[in-house]
Amino acid sequence: MDIRAYNRDAWNRYVDGGKSEWTQPVSADVIARAREGDFSILLTETKPVPREWFPPLGGLDTLCLASGGGQQGPVLAAAGANVTVFDNSPRQLDQDRFVAEREGLTMRLVEGDMRDLSGFEDETFDFIFHPVSNLFIHEIRPVWHEAYRVLRKGGVLLAGFMNPVFYLFDYEKAEKGELDARYKLPYSDSDYPDIAKKMIAAGDALEHGHSLGDQLGGQVDAGFAIVGFYEDKMRNTIISEYTPTYIATRAIKF
Repeated sequence: MDIRAYNRDAWNRYVDGGKSEWTQPVSADVIARAREGDFSILLTETKPVPREWFPPLGGLDTLCLASGGGQQGPVLAAAGANVTVFDNSPRQLDQDRFVAEREGLTMRLVEGDMRDLSGFEDETFDFIFHPVSNLFIHEIRPVWHEAYRVLRKGGVLLAGFMNPVFYLFDYEKAEKGELDARYKLPYSDSDYPDIAKKMIAAGDALEHGHSLGDQLGGQVDAGFAIVGFYEDKMRNTIISEYTPTYIATRAIKF
């Protein structure tokens, strides 16, 4: 299966069906406050990114990587950054276009595979914002290598991703309040025909639980120095009562 093509279509459906909170454009009030320097955005589900993690945004060449949906990109643009939003889903990019047109923001919108940033020259950006999204592709080390390539020296990468422990458990049982550790890591929905069949029948995106070796080690092996770290928890799951389900990192290209 072409995972990228399937998940692109799934996210297009999410936008059209209003199924995901991550497809809902920010309000005019959020943009107005961001223009005054008062903003808060998410790498993970509930915990805002610390303000000290952001470089000064005025005129900063910024790539919102796999970050469509009319949320982070428009806020950063309103706060003064020179923003390019890159996403696999054209309908998610439409949400950014909607906010940009509504608020008079200038952003570049690019559709593509987060593993392939060949449309950008080396050292194009000063800042990359990459929220939880690499669970929707089956390999992530190319993402880190491409991010490193397109960042300038001294540039900052902020990334959010799933704690792979989340994928140990039967999610349907977890929704009912029962923990059943049954899957091996690294994990992929497509490795389990019964799960993949259910996901596809529901029109849901297929997910992957990548190892910390690929998430953290992959950044280091690409050349980044990880200088910041925090954890977050998913709402409404028993798994979060036992362990954080998200990780966020701040990394620098020296």
